[in-house]
Amino acid sequence: MTGFLLRRLGGALFVLWALSVLLYLVFYVAPGDVAQIACGPRCSPVQVAQVRDQLRLDDPLWVQYAHFVQGIFAGRDYSSGTGVLHCDAPCLGLSYQSDQQVTQLILAKLPVTGSLVVGALVLWLLLGVGTGVLSVWRRGRPTERVLTWLTLAGTATPVFVIGLLLIIAFCSTLQWLPFPTYVPFAENPEQWAWNLLLPWVSLAAIESAKYARLTRSSMLETLAEDHVRTFRAYGVGERALVGRHALRGALAPVITLSAMDVGSMFGGAVLTESLFGLPGLGRELVEAVKVVDLPVVVGMVLVTGFFVVLANALADVLHALADRRVVLA
Repeated sequence: MTGFLLRRLGGALFVLWALSVLLYLVFYVAPGDVAQIACGPRCSPVQVAQVRDQLRLDDPLWVQYAHFVQGIFAGRDYSSGTGVLHCDAPCLGLSYQSDQQVTQLILAKLPVTGSLVVGALVLWLLLGVGTGVLSVWRRGRPTERVLTWLTLAGTATPVFVIGLLLIIAFCSTLQWLPFPTYVPFAENPEQWAWNLLLPWVSLAAIESAKYARLTRSSMLETLAEDHVRTFRAYGVGERALVGRHALRGALAPVITLSAMDVGSMFGGAVLTESLFGLPGLGRELVEAVKVVDLPVVVGMVLVTGFFVVLANALADVLHALADRRVVLA
C-alpha cells in the first residue's frame, strides 16, 4: 500500500505541475500583450509600459514562470508604482480589477461552493445508488420501468429547469422555503441548510439519475458473473446477492465517477450558483472571464484542477481499499 500511495502522490504532483505550465502558456503567453489586458483598453502607451514593468513582463518566459511558481510556494512582491505589495504564499497573483489577492478571493468563495457540492454529493449518492439498487432488485417488474423512465427524464432535464420549477413551487406558490441566500454554517447551521436545500435538490436530481443508471448497469454485470450464478445455485437469496455481491461490484465505478464530479463541481457549478444567486467559485469565474481578469481565471482553474486531482487520488485510495487487487496492479 505504501508504494501504491507514493505512485499516486507522484502522479498527482506531476499532473498539477503540467496543469500550471499549460495554464501559464494559454493565459499569459497566447493572449498577446498581457500588459495591455491588465491596464485596460483606454490606457496610454506610457501606462501600458508602467504596467509591463510592474509585472516584470520583459523578463524571459521561463523567469516569469519561475516567479509564478515562487509565488505559490514562497509568496511574491508586486510593484504598485508607489510602493511594493507583498502577496503571501500561496500567491496566485493579484486581480487586475480590484488588486485583491486571488487566493483571498478564492478562500472567500470556497465555503459557498464547498457547501453546495458536499450537500449535493450526499443527496445524489443516496438517491442515485438507492434507485439503482431498487431497480435491479425489482428488475422485470413495473417498478423497474418507472425508475428507468425517471432516470432518463432526470438525465435529459437541464439543471436550470429543475431549479426554476423548485423556486416557483416552494418559494413562490407554496412559500414553504425562502429564496436561497447563502448563510455561513458557523453563523446559523439551520438557516444554512434551509437556504441550500433547493440548490442541493436541483443539482442532485441531475447527478442522481446518472448514478442510478451507472449503479444499475454495474450491478447487472456483476449478477451475470460466474461466481454469482454459483451462489444462486447454492441457494443464496436474491436480496443477499443484490445487496452484498452486486452492490460491492458497483462501488468501483461509482467511486471513480464521484471523484471526477466532485472535483469538477468546484469550478463547474456555474448554472446552479447563478440561478440561486450563490456567490461561489463558478459564478466568480464567469465574472472574471467577462472582464478578462487573467490572474483570477488562472487561479480559479488551477484550484479546480487541484480539487479534481485530489478527488481522484482519494478515489484511487478508496478503490484500493475496496479491491486489494488494485494495489498490486
